[in-house]
Amino acid sequence: MNIEQLEYVKEVFETNSMSLAAQNLHVSQSAISQSISLLEKEIGIPLFKRSRSGTVPTEDGITIIRKVLEILMKVDEIKDEVQAITSVYKGELIIATIPSLSMTFLPKALARFKKDYPQIKVMVVELESRIVIDRIVHDKAHLGLISLSQYTSDGLPEPIAFHSFQYKGELQAIVPRDSVLALNKELMLKDLANHAFIMSASSFWDGVTEDIKQVCGGINVIFTTTNPEVIKRSVAEGLGISLMSSLMLRDDPYVESGRIVAVPLAGYRLDASGTFGGIYSKKGSQQRLARKFLDYIEV
Repeated sequence: MNIEQLEYVKEVFETNSMSLAAQNLHVSQSAISQSISLLEKEIGIPLFKRSRSGTVPTEDGITIIRKVLEILMKVDEIKDEVQAITSVYKGELIIATIPSLSMTFLPKALARFKKDYPQIKVMVVELESRIVIDRIVHDKAHLGLISLSQYTSDGLPEPIAFHSFQYKGELQAIVPRDSVLALNKELMLKDLANHAFIMSASSFWDGVTEDIKQVCGGINVIFTTTNPEVIKRSVAEGLGISLMSSLMLRDDPYVESGRIVAVPLAGYRLDASGTFGGIYSKKGSQQRLARKFLDYIEV
């Protein structure tokens, strides 16, 4: 029994296919089949049933495969620890992030990471969640910081891993300090009717805009932008109101100085910020480095 055999078992289990496993691992199908057959002969238990519909675990095989996955997880942990101890992390880490996360805890995490790993070149790009996911899938970015919501995706594609930050944001209206809306402790969508909006330009906020249209019978969007700072400054200047995640407004100088007022939005069932988290490809070129960076993120 060796690690290579265990990795073959894991890949066949995850793909339910000898051919797909061979393709993913860049080896021949016969090599995987023979290796697993030798392992089954060694332990005396058939791990898989092979049929036209695919390769699936046997009843006894499921128990063994669970142990295999645990072993490989521990092997990965050992490799990570060795890399940390010997400081062999190297190269470039490309982080694709949504603006709300790049403005909040990313700078602090990046500063701590660079202190420990000054040899790593880090590049950060701001994109919306759907594009971030696509970049990770195609290994054009190594770590993605996103928000999952009903407007983002029906699910993450394989082989993407999701690491939740255990933070749930809430939707808040941001209004000028001299607006009558600023006097409210909370607002309903209907309270926003007849007000001019400055909205963030993304598919998620397009969905929120549609919700406002249904409730208010329309919405007056005077302009959209991908820059949250432009939105907040425009609101502070009295050009209109907007909506933002509470995460984006933590320790915000516009809010703290009183130039804009953030008012919770009640009666709106959508968890507007979705579930924040980091994603990386389990087969990505820098997946170990991406996982290491996640250790530095504090929400």
